[in-house]
Formats: sequence, C-alpha cells, structure tokens
Amino acid sequence: MPTDLIVLIAALLITWLIFTWLVKVLKASVKTALVIALVVLLLQFFFGINPQELWRQITELPQILQSLFNPE
Repeated sequence: MPTDLIVLIAALLITWLIFTWLVKVLKASVKTALVIALVVLLLQFFFGINPQELWRQITELPQILQSLFNPE
C-alpha cells in the first residue's frame, strides 16, 4: 500500500512538470507567432511589402549570405 502512494505522488509530480512545461512552450509559441504577425503587418502597412515577397527573401537568404561571404 505505501508503494502505491509513492507511485501516485510520483505520477502526479511528473504530470505537473509536463503540464507546466507544455504551458511554457505554448506561451512562447503564441508570443513568437504574434510578434511575427505584427512584423509582417507593419512591413505590409508601412512599406507595401507583401508576405510572399518576404517569404521569397527568406528562402533566398542562404544564397545571399553565401554570396556575401564567398564573393567570386
């Protein structure tokens, strides 16, 4: 009987730790998503840069950086 109580307490503790970790991850993810959305909206509103142009630039970023560090 005492081992059942210990296992129950350990299970509750592990469950609580996993739950708090998941809440922290979710908060960070939502915060990051909101910041990205805000930056995209500001770029579109103030500079007329649409999300497709921004995404194209992001996908070309490795090539741009490579050409900066390895001029031919």
